[in-house]
Amino acid sequence: MPEQKINGGSVSTSSDRILSGISYFQMGASDAMALSSMTGFARSHGTSGPYTFEWELKSVNAKGFDFRMRLPPGWDDVELAARKRATELLSRGTVYANLNIKRSSTTSSIRINEDVLAAVVKIAGQLAARIDAVAPSIDGLLSIKGVVEVAEPEANEAEEKAARAAVAASFEEALSSLIDMRKREGMTLGNILKQRLDQIEQLAGQAEKAPGRQPEAIRARLAEQIAVLVGASDRFDSDRLNQEALLMATKADIREELDRIASHLSQARALLDKGGAVGRRLDFLAQEFNREVNTCCSKSNDLELTNTGLEMKNVVEQFREQVQNLE
Repeated sequence: MPEQKINGGSVSTSSDRILSGISYFQMGASDAMALSSMTGFARSHGTSGPYTFEWELKSVNAKGFDFRMRLPPGWDDVELAARKRATELLSRGTVYANLNIKRSSTTSSIRINEDVLAAVVKIAGQLAARIDAVAPSIDGLLSIKGVVEVAEPEANEAEEKAARAAVAASFEEALSSLIDMRKREGMTLGNILKQRLDQIEQLAGQAEKAPGRQPEAIRARLAEQIAVLVGASDRFDSDRLNQEALLMATKADIREELDRIASHLSQARALLDKGGAVGRRLDFLAQEFNREVNTCCSKSNDLELTNTGLEMKNVVEQFREQVQNLE
């Protein structure tokens, strides 16, 4: 049975090799709860008989999943299985897969097309009888197209079959390396995102304890504003002003927004711990974070609380940018 070498090692084309490859990727699928980035790069190469080949895989961010292949002429049948495999193991990102194949040069046979040569000699003789011309030389005759034929060696069916099996195994190797790289990057992203969530929680705590939103501070500030208004004119109804002030204070309260931020923090942490393809859901939570923080800033009537809200908005934006890289 022929063997193929991939990255320096021999790989059998027997059925147990194929089954072991399937088992490997089934184990990988069960480990799909790890976070994965959408960016990665991988390369694999090998030889089989007279063929030398190399796979190059690259993945980048995308809203969905897209698989694009570039194959040499005559190798289109590789695409169906490769596309199916990539679709099974990846859910987001644009993956570019390029296959380069070279066939080592073999001795070609050269033969003279006797029919064409005879026709050329006959025409040359006819022309020589009609005009005064030098007889054609041997190299001149051989340079005429069709006189000399270069016959490439016939394809070996067993070699072709073995090469295609080796190319398929090499794709599995490259895809595995790409997934490993995406998972390593996903682990790093997960740690960064958890840090951003901790920062958001810390800033939400600062907003919760901001002196400006304490009942005493609110009452004092409103009382001062009411006193100024009442003192400016005797037309103001102090009772009505107090009612309006209480209504304004209620509208300015950010208790509801802080509660929702706490809920989003809990959900985001749960998704990060769960792992898998959670990028879209985390992106939705990032939008919700941004909405709540914007509301906090718009309701704020205290400088310190406003500054805290703006800082929180900056961290939320950093969180959202990193989430864009997750599968």
